[in-house]
Amino acid sequence: MGAEFQSFDKETQTITMGFTAPESFITPRGSVQGGLVAGFLDEAMGWAYTHATDGTHSPLMLDVNFSLLKPVPQGALSAKGRVVKAGRRVVFLEAELFDTDGKLLARATSTCIPTENPGL
Repeated sequence: MGAEFQSFDKETQTITMGFTAPESFITPRGSVQGGLVAGFLDEAMGWAYTHATDGTHSPLMLDVNFSLLKPVPQGALSAKGRVVKAGRRVVFLEAELFDTDGKLLARATSTCIPTENPGL
């Protein structure tokens, strides 16, 4: 997905990531294809949880719900992913996608199972 780590706030369990939507992601309508937008949001949510566990765990997504609020343009984008609540059996995550002007383009929530990363 071309994700670029920018920062992680341990206190709020929020990650900020950058993405670049290339021309190949653009539909005939002139915006990023919806499934790829979901991928950006999924990536931000997953990395938020992985960073929150210091890399020991990753989420196994049970469901992802997302809403496209505006057409997502080609080019630079930023996402914020956050751990809403993490238990032993279930993790709740959310993410938002923004354009370069900080306008909200899309948002998502996810319910996950916490899984240990192999080899740790």
